[in-house]
Amino acid sequence: MLRVDFGVLGEICAWADGQAIELGPARQRSVLAALLVKVNQPVSLDQLTDCVWGEDPPRRPTATLHSYLSRLRTSLPAAWDGGIRRSGGGYLLRADESAVDLHRFRDLRDRARTSDDATAERLYEQALELWRGEPFADLDTSWARAQRHVLQGERLAARLAYHDVRLRRGGHAALLGTLESLAAEHPLDERPAAQLILALYRSGRQGEAFQQYERIRRRLAADLGVEPGPDLRLLHHQMLTAGVAPAPAESAPAPPTPPPAGVVVPRQLPAPPPVFVGRPRELATLDDALTGDSGDRVAMISAIGGYGGIGKTWLALYWAHHHVDRFPDGQIYLDLRGFDAGNAPMPVETALRLLLGALGADPAAVPQRPEEQTALYRSLTARKRLLIVLDNARDTAQVVPLLPGTPSCTVLVTSRNQLPGLIAGHDARHVPLDVLDAAEARRLLLHHLGPERVDAEPEAVAALVERCAGLPLALSIIAARALMSPWLPLASLAEELREESTRLDALDAGELSADLRTVFAASYRALEPEAARLFRLLALHPGPDIPPPAAAGLMGTDARRPMAGLVRAHLVTEHAPGRFALHDLLRDYAAERAYAEDTEAERDAALRRLLDHYLHTAHAAALLFYPNRRAIQLTEPLAPGAVPVVLRDHQQAADWFAAESQALLWAVRRAADAGLATHAWQLAWSLADYLNRQGRWQDILATQQAALEAARGQGDLVGQCRAHQTIARTHLRLGRYDDARVQLDHALGLSTRLGDLALQARANHSLTMVFSAQKRHSEALAHAQRALELYRDLGDKSSTADILNSVGWEHAELGHHPEAIDHCEQAVALFESLGDPYGQAAALDSLGYAYHRAGDHDRAVSRYRHALRLFREVGDRVEEAACLLNLGDTHRSAGDEAAARQEWRAALDILDELDRPGDDPVRSRLTARLGPAGDR
Repeated sequence: MLRVDFGVLGEICAWADGQAIELGPARQRSVLAALLVKVNQPVSLDQLTDCVWGEDPPRRPTATLHSYLSRLRTSLPAAWDGGIRRSGGGYLLRADESAVDLHRFRDLRDRARTSDDATAERLYEQALELWRGEPFADLDTSWARAQRHVLQGERLAARLAYHDVRLRRGGHAALLGTLESLAAEHPLDERPAAQLILALYRSGRQGEAFQQYERIRRRLAADLGVEPGPDLRLLHHQMLTAGVAPAPAESAPAPPTPPPAGVVVPRQLPAPPPVFVGRPRELATLDDALTGDSGDRVAMISAIGGYGGIGKTWLALYWAHHHVDRFPDGQIYLDLRGFDAGNAPMPVETALRLLLGALGADPAAVPQRPEEQTALYRSLTARKRLLIVLDNARDTAQVVPLLPGTPSCTVLVTSRNQLPGLIAGHDARHVPLDVLDAAEARRLLLHHLGPERVDAEPEAVAALVERCAGLPLALSIIAARALMSPWLPLASLAEELREESTRLDALDAGELSADLRTVFAASYRALEPEAARLFRLLALHPGPDIPPPAAAGLMGTDARRPMAGLVRAHLVTEHAPGRFALHDLLRDYAAERAYAEDTEAERDAALRRLLDHYLHTAHAAALLFYPNRRAIQLTEPLAPGAVPVVLRDHQQAADWFAAESQALLWAVRRAADAGLATHAWQLAWSLADYLNRQGRWQDILATQQAALEAARGQGDLVGQCRAHQTIARTHLRLGRYDDARVQLDHALGLSTRLGDLALQARANHSLTMVFSAQKRHSEALAHAQRALELYRDLGDKSSTADILNSVGWEHAELGHHPEAIDHCEQAVALFESLGDPYGQAAALDSLGYAYHRAGDHDRAVSRYRHALRLFREVGDRVEEAACLLNLGDTHRSAGDEAAARQEWRAALDILDELDRPGDDPVRSRLTARLGPAGDR
């Protein structure tokens, strides 16, 4: 069943099976946060309003809240069995409380309070590991600040209780640094001061212990005018009289009952990782498997997966050391060498002999045949409570003969491969690992380097965290290099990581185990040839992820089988159905292998196939997006092996653009850099309407500028003209009218030079919009009439309808009412004949304006209402609001003030619900009409 986890102990986050969910803007996340704090309990709309806006809510917050709740429902996976539900007068989020880090923290803390010290230590550690930073870190409302204050108090109390347990168990030496920092953070809190004093005293630093006591005594007297409390005074007295109880030795959980004489109890676990951060969900999954319905006697095989350097072995050993008390018959560790540099994987026969030796079997009595060795191994493990860690497994075949035959044993398996046979055939619990988030990565560096060095160069540390991309091994290698060269600024190391071509060189500390390139090479060498080729070619696609059709374009053949091989090897991840991603550092390694193993001609051919895949699909999608748009002619033939995606309707086109927009932005730039000017400008043309509909005008300018430069470099006049026109229209949308005119002058000159009537018509059409926006309606009308003449000569009905609407609008602005009405009615009729409801709605809106200006209010209202119906059918809420504003203006002119205010209020409700900054001018006009209080 799909698992969804939520986090508020840091930034507001959610994960579906470990993959991050996009939760929208801050106010929308505030709604989710309020529901998570009271998970499975109803939260009223008034409470939600207070959580989101505090004492300054909008005039009508309910519609906006409903919009936020609707978007949150959409963002949560449909396959999840929880969700947001109505409840009474409010809403509740139905979810397992253990899936919310706040409630899991409180449960672990409460269980720790009633447990023995060994168990309490483990529970407190798990609880505190859930914290990723300040709670509600990305929210800045009065409600979030109040919640943050409460939770920080709970965290401090849990930390102090944890320290008490550690001190009782002899952990004073290991706690000293933490206690010093905590006491400094809370200089008037006697409890961390007492813990620090006790730890100093027990560490043989009695003088410092007395100094610390005197320091807090003076601080309390100076700041509060009080003496230390009875607990602190008692500790001081016990130190003076040598009455402090000696500390027990630092220990792991109490050893199990000794076995009978002569029975071998293996204790083979390597030392736990010296530094371990994060992984709360993965540790919880392992805990849940161990403490399932069957109690301790549960067969649990956890295939901990992930590519090299992700921290599989560290997770296994960290968990194992925290549970040794659950395995009184011993712990066995075996490195199967599945991906060792320079070594073949360990044969099953060798592994069985080592396991049998760990269990005390007489080497002379071990049978020769592997199946007989397996039988003996299962006999020796029968009914024993053993932990067996099988590290670095190559595949399922290597692991299965090493599995005990009894449910009393627990097995941890780590591998860079997914081991689907182990999961399907032996009910293994899969524990996939992802990279550390930024906060966890910084904590790892902090543990390695200490607060003084990390705090001294915050910008460099942030750069190191970003450029190591959350990979624990990369962070540890950089930390090792910093420790080996204490004189070297961290900024120098960050600079070494800045260049992709040399980044892997910087991640080499001089030994095989501390060289990221060597770690990656072991996984790469294990791939089948076609999977290895795809891995190399993926370096040519630096978009955030890639679907199989684009991967097929890279390869020139079906890529599904090699892609599955890369997924099994954890060299790519399928983070969403049909979307495959490559870690940044793995991409660097793939690029190295591509330049080492593939010829330039092979790389160029792969890039051309990929660009053809994107160009031909994007062009088809653009025409589905706007069916009546005048198409461009794709002049470059489709490269052999490049197969475009077949899209059937507007929705499929929109979905494809949404999924591929980032890759398409890159494709324009990459085509320009490669000198493929035609690909560059035709890709930019195909993408422009989608980006425009999304309001991504800076992306339009960036892609069109790249296309323009490429077209200039190749002397492509058509490409230059197209780019100038699109840049001009974007400047127009941004209110940069002078910039738009400069671009259109270039476009008009180029189109005249080419003798291309269609491009001339488009340039005149765009100049119409520029002059109209500048209220220069006579000049706008002249360009509109020239464009109309050209469109009619070309037989371009869709553009003719569009420019007829513009001609009518300019006549209306100039007071030419009969001409305005005539041209707008022609536009309405032509759009209707073309089956273009959006164009028809826009023309009806103009026609309503023309009748309004002519004083015919009844006809104006009729046309506006018809336009409203069509805008609602096509789902354009912004134009619906603008049309309602115009309808209200007409009612006011007709003397019906009540009807006018009703339409204005409806328009403002829509814009409040959409909450888009770009709609502020219309919102301001509506607010002015409704008055200061908005009459709402």
